[in-house]
Amino acid sequence: MKYTESHEWVNVTDGQGTIGITSYGQEELGDIVYVELPAVGVELKAGDEAVVLESTKAAADLYIPVSGKIVAVNEEVKQDPSILNTHPEDQGWLFKVELNDATELEKLLNEESYRSMLS
Repeated sequence: MKYTESHEWVNVTDGQGTIGITSYGQEELGDIVYVELPAVGVELKAGDEAVVLESTKAAADLYIPVSGKIVAVNEEVKQDPSILNTHPEDQGWLFKVELNDATELEKLLNEESYRSMLS
């Protein structure tokens, strides 16, 4: 898994990245009550706004950490945003992307670097 400084995570398997918000990012937002996901088929570049989350505290944008085409969204999270409050780094994945350039992953943080940034 790779991480961004803005608390997104990406897990890549066979050229496809699954993307979500980290546990820390979710805790900072508080209870998430609304999720707006990107449309399947949309092409986004690394750093583009991809998701809008609304919590009891605030609204926040999530950015795609790698460039690519959206190939799936998590409909369960769209229907029940509370999944993000309890399982942000597994069942609470937000969308999947077909990577355009796997070398972009090298710019992201590994788990150790991400955890160090938080402390």
